[in-house]
Amino acid sequence: MKRPGTINFDGLADRMPGMGRDAASIRRRIEAMEGLLERMFVLPGINKPIGLDVLLDLVPVVGPAVGAVMGSWLAWEARNLGMSKWQMARMFGNVGVDLLLGAIPWIGAIPDFFFRSNSRNLRIIKRHLDKHHPATATIEGVVKG
Repeated sequence: MKRPGTINFDGLADRMPGMGRDAASIRRRIEAMEGLLERMFVLPGINKPIGLDVLLDLVPVVGPAVGAVMGSWLAWEARNLGMSKWQMARMFGNVGVDLLLGAIPWIGAIPDFFFRSNSRNLRIIKRHLDKHHPATATIEGVVKG
């Protein structure tokens, strides 16, 4: 029973666009977080996308930990989709490897160019969504005109 003057946060979240617990909302959130962490901007000259994850690795100790927490959020969202324990273990393993590589001061940013744990985790989640929630699938590609 709801007490007078209280706010139902579950209902409020479901009414806000993109904040619901449905698979389509979760897909949009995880894609946005992966973009922030892995593809925020492109390095000029080498045309390589980097994100907040690489930048955080430049801050010794705290940076990789913050990146790992943000990457773990993707796995937490995946848990809300009902993904298997094996898939969850793979995702947390990817975050752990990224944390260990990033723990090397300054040099830890270099492996992030090649081992993109958040992109790997996004692929795992998308495979699950495409199989179990096909209505949320998006078509990716480039339109040339």
